[in-house]
Amino acid sequence: MVIEFLTFEVDPGEREEWLAVEERHWSRYLESRPGFAGKEMWVDDDDPDRVHAVIRWESKQAWDAVPSADVEAVDAAMGDWCREAALRTFHQIRDC
Repeated sequence: MVIEFLTFEVDPGEREEWLAVEERHWSRYLESRPGFAGKEMWVDDDDPDRVHAVIRWESKQAWDAVPSADVEAVDAAMGDWCREAALRTFHQIRDC
């Protein structure tokens, strides 16, 4: 299992609308990808301007198989709601 951990800057007053657009475009796309294992959206009470997407992939190979043209197309579909993300990657080493 590998985690794609994305952090987006989103104004709290726009968060619900941003989440709806993100769900309509990115979540639906990811659900169509082989190896996609789920996604959660988190916000830190102490840092409400950042939304964290925790995206689970069965393998790094499944994640890497996402075509860059698809990423560009889904980002374009987000329109003005598209946000740059800071990326971190985590690999699961134990499941308790």
